[in-house]
Amino acid sequence: MIEFLQAVNIQGIRNNLLHWHQLKNDRKMPWKGEKNPYKIWLSEIILQQTRVEQGLKYYEKFTTQYPTIQHLANAPADEVLKNWEGLGYYSRCRNLHFTAKFITNELNGIFPSDFESILALKGVGIYTASAICSFAYNLPRAVVDGNVVRVLSRILASNRPFISMADKKYYQDIADLFLSKKQSALFNQAIMDFGATVCKPQNPLCNTCPLQKYCAAYKQNVVADYPVKKIKAALKKRYFHYIIINSGKHIFIKKRGPQDIWQSLYEPILFEQKTKPAFLKANKAVCEKQQKLSHQHLFIKFYEVEFSANLPISFTDFLKVTQNSLAKKAFPKSVFDFFKEYDYI
Repeated sequence: MIEFLQAVNIQGIRNNLLHWHQLKNDRKMPWKGEKNPYKIWLSEIILQQTRVEQGLKYYEKFTTQYPTIQHLANAPADEVLKNWEGLGYYSRCRNLHFTAKFITNELNGIFPSDFESILALKGVGIYTASAICSFAYNLPRAVVDGNVVRVLSRILASNRPFISMADKKYYQDIADLFLSKKQSALFNQAIMDFGATVCKPQNPLCNTCPLQKYCAAYKQNVVADYPVKKIKAALKKRYFHYIIINSGKHIFIKKRGPQDIWQSLYEPILFEQKTKPAFLKANKAVCEKQQKLSHQHLFIKFYEVEFSANLPISFTDFLKVTQNSLAKKAFPKSVFDFFKEYDYI
């Protein structure tokens, strides 16, 4: 790899990025410049697989309601999930809460300050551990996210995708070579913001780019070809039929179990099958929704049904809650949206 990079002016790229960051970078976010490892960790977990625009309000909500890691650790799990509601990828939230409790109870509330200890925390990968080390402690760890990969792959015109562990190590090694060791936090912030605002996925600002003369993809007029796209796997189709029992002012709900999507979130009575359950023959769905997850395409129908002893449903494992208490429970987005639209919440 070093031989491959010999023709690249790493110092020139590094200096230009830092110069751009100092004079031109006006991307404002509440966690930029933050040194508190708890808040940096929180922002990084929220932003995993989430757009900054969406993550902002959740970051503000969590830092307001849980200003310290001890506040988060001591909060009830259902409350934390409720505050996460709508953000998706709920395992992030469960891991966040678990780790907050671990640091509070096992580490005397002190956030680790070395890379290996941070990496060992549940829900923390190489990217997040590197970000915390760099931004909180200014340790020389290169942070490699999608923005960084895009910048590096275009500069090098690299045909290496960003999919396997070997791919990720490849880009991590390159980023480590580019990193300004003395200004780790500044450089990491610079290259990430540069990828988000200049070297964008679509319509990059190549004509005014300060790295134009270093960029192999620009010189070859193939910027749009990088980074190399990964082939998307076909989405698994699932069919959910939710039953809302009309029983006065009460609703039957149940917490979803492990080993599936939406673990620990609540939902109404569910029949998962491709066709409508036979006992609903006379009932028409009052609402239909579709929701796409990372590997699944959900087709969701909601039915309002009068309570009857003849219903082929066992209510043993369900909670019978009032409509007023629904708003305190955390639901999958499609279920929450239905309850909101049809005045259950």
